[in-house]
Amino acid sequence: MTEVPAALGLRSGQIESALAAASLAPSVHNTQPWRFRVRPDRIELHPDPSRKLAATDPEERELRLSCGAALFNLRLALQDAGVRPLVSMLPGQDAPGALAVVRRGGTIKVDDEQRALLRAVPRRRTNRRPFLDTAIDPRQRHALVRAAELERAWLHVVTTREGRADLKRFVQRAHQIQLDDEGVQDELAAFTGHRPGATDGVPPESAGVRPETQDEWVFRDFQGSERHAGKDYESDPLVVVLCSFYDGPLGDLQAGQAMQRVLLTATTHGLSASFLSQPVEVRRVREELRRSLGGMLIPQTVLRLGFGAPVPPTPRRSVSELLLSDEHAAC
Repeated sequence: MTEVPAALGLRSGQIESALAAASLAPSVHNTQPWRFRVRPDRIELHPDPSRKLAATDPEERELRLSCGAALFNLRLALQDAGVRPLVSMLPGQDAPGALAVVRRGGTIKVDDEQRALLRAVPRRRTNRRPFLDTAIDPRQRHALVRAAELERAWLHVVTTREGRADLKRFVQRAHQIQLDDEGVQDELAAFTGHRPGATDGVPPESAGVRPETQDEWVFRDFQGSERHAGKDYESDPLVVVLCSFYDGPLGDLQAGQAMQRVLLTATTHGLSASFLSQPVEVRRVREELRRSLGGMLIPQTVLRLGFGAPVPPTPRRSVSELLLSDEHAAC
């Protein structure tokens, strides 16, 4: 097993804990598409090319979104260790191939909000099961919107009947396009179902229930359990569209950090969340969604939020597997 180096003035065990927290970020089909290069003065975040989903995420937007979420967790963990993280995104020649570099920018004392978010990291799980038909109150909605704003992103809460109808149509259209795409279905099958000993993917116990025709929203079939009578999905979930203010890799990374702050904030409020990512993954549908939002905001992901029963954690790769050597980082 590879030992985690010391860095940023922290001991090896502290760096390992920080990387373990980073690895608990969400990713499409739980592919965990990140790796880390640790040097005495920095931690580099790199994409893992072996984890790309060429059919589902051809532009690697969601790969970068996931890496942004891991970066947010890493920031939280370093702050808890007393390090003020100084983040450079898309550093170029300073760290070839890296999406971000984190250095020590001094010391910091965490506040109650940061501490609560860090405690939520291991409790945050994508909940693909039906939620209760219980409304989310305005204070909780405000907290979610504020979380996105703190990371320089925008959370569009879908409140009007017309907006919900439009978004539902976009999800359905993109979902059908992906159902007809053999490559997308192959990638879904590769990361779901019974896979003994797997350290990634969505096992049956985390897959929710099988979708059915009466569902108001269309959901991916993660090969979950058959539902019992009366256990349909909620009719009126809170649905939000997380948006960045600019397009491209930098916007994706920024949105990923905002997404994770929103998800962790939801967890601190007792809320569950799952993804309706299909309209963002299909380019032409994403452009329609963007126009429906006024054309200025860049839709990055769609979230369904509500109150749900606890769900088990998904498997994770070990920190030693995520470490990148100098030789690999230069590739």
